[in-house]
Amino acid sequence: MEKVRGTNRKTGKLFLIPTTLGETEALNKVLPGYNLQVIHSLDVFIVEQLRTARRFLKKAKHPRPIDEMQFFELNKFTDIQSVSAFLLPARDGQSVGLLSEAGTPCIADPGAAIVSLAHKNGIQVVPLVGPNSILLALMASGFNGQQFCFHGYLPVETTQLNRRIREIEANSRKLDQSQIFIETPYRNKKLFDSLLRNCKPQTQLCVATDLSLASEKIATATVDAWKKKTPDFHKKPTVFLLYSV
Repeated sequence: MEKVRGTNRKTGKLFLIPTTLGETEALNKVLPGYNLQVIHSLDVFIVEQLRTARRFLKKAKHPRPIDEMQFFELNKFTDIQSVSAFLLPARDGQSVGLLSEAGTPCIADPGAAIVSLAHKNGIQVVPLVGPNSILLALMASGFNGQQFCFHGYLPVETTQLNRRIREIEANSRKLDQSQIFIETPYRNKKLFDSLLRNCKPQTQLCVATDLSLASEKIATATVDAWKKKTPDFHKKPTVFLLYSV
């Protein structure tokens, strides 16, 4: 590895650490034991929200007192000019953990800027295995896993939302491509109703809620069939998938 500041010390690594997708009783249900070994070996973490990260590390039974660890917050309020300082410990030989707020770092989650910076500075990036709601939903949907597109959040404004849904459905049919998107939990019903209004009756829709949790629900049906029932997704993290052929 790269030598730093004229010393024999090697650079640390940047570990990309997935977390649970919600209140999971047993961490070993969704996280490999190796992840916990890595977590226990680290004292420096880059996190989205300090409170959530501290709670996760406590549940992971980190052997060191939380107040003795070093945390850097990376979210929409972070001054981008300060981000380079987050990797100073790694450049001085101390490995750093990038903790996701929920699920996998850098996938529908902040962190890409840190990973890019690590590569530019010769810091080894190590992604760890863990739950990702997007991939779990696709796996369970029965849709095309060879061709798919993740859109993130769709527009909030109704006219724009309706137009975007019709575009997504057309692309799915044209490209034989599974379409994946998410919504803020309290707006799940609005998005669901818009899908039923704008999509063709035979289009397939999968609704995947509370993935990897005890309350997990995953169901795939045609839009026409969904019009006869409403999933239980009120204020629950949900992934929506659409497939039109």
